[in-house]
Amino acid sequence: MIDFAAIDFTALLPFILIGFAAQLVDGALGMAFGVICNTLLVAVLGVPPATASARIHVVEIFTTGASGLSHLFHGNIDWPLFWRLLIPGVIGGVLGAYMLTSLDADVVKPFVLGYLVLIGIWLLVRGVLYPPKISTPKVVAPLAVVGGFLDAAGGGGWGPVVTSNLLVQGGEPRKIVGTVNSVEFFLAVAVSIAFIANLGFEEILGPTLGLIIGGVAAAPLGAFMAKRFSPKVMLVMVGVVLTATSAFGLYRALV
Repeated sequence: MIDFAAIDFTALLPFILIGFAAQLVDGALGMAFGVICNTLLVAVLGVPPATASARIHVVEIFTTGASGLSHLFHGNIDWPLFWRLLIPGVIGGVLGAYMLTSLDADVVKPFVLGYLVLIGIWLLVRGVLYPPKISTPKVVAPLAVVGGFLDAAGGGGWGPVVTSNLLVQGGEPRKIVGTVNSVEFFLAVAVSIAFIANLGFEEILGPTLGLIIGGVAAAPLGAFMAKRFSPKVMLVMVGVVLTATSAFGLYRALV
């Protein structure tokens, strides 16, 4: 059993704040929880990259579950799209987890990040210059397989890849964000089972617990924000976040 009385919540405060900020962005815009957490944990707090990645995947089980329920409450889920994403996304995630040891994700990563920078710029152009036209996304299953695979094998990518590409196809922003976030819960469970088995529940103490507390607390607010933003504002904000985080990741991958 976890001894909650022994937890030093003052020491957890930086991790709670990181989890809150990252999930606030992710819940509202459908991406960037892993990117923000990894960047702050590794670059600012000095957590080893492998440890940061493993714990973030465990945290995402809790944050995506809370986020999915919040989006459900606010009516942000497109159920036909949900089912079109679910099975292919989980298949891609499982394949990525199995291939993690043999795939050199560092070779693929710069190409994916470069592609996402271009998508982010295009979303910015659409949001600023062209009124968003809502239509049903047509390319869904292959996108879910790729997003799930990259998320597991490369340590992140479901939100940036899937959310941004569905928005490019003309999906309603708040429904795209809510649906992608909800499906991500099942993806997080599929790719995190190995981490939970190896770490044990006692390892949820410390930084992981702080990220969970902050992320779960921010999930309802993020879903509320997604419901209130206009499609144009959401396209611009997603474009800014996607371009900035992908460009930063690309810079780190190349230098």
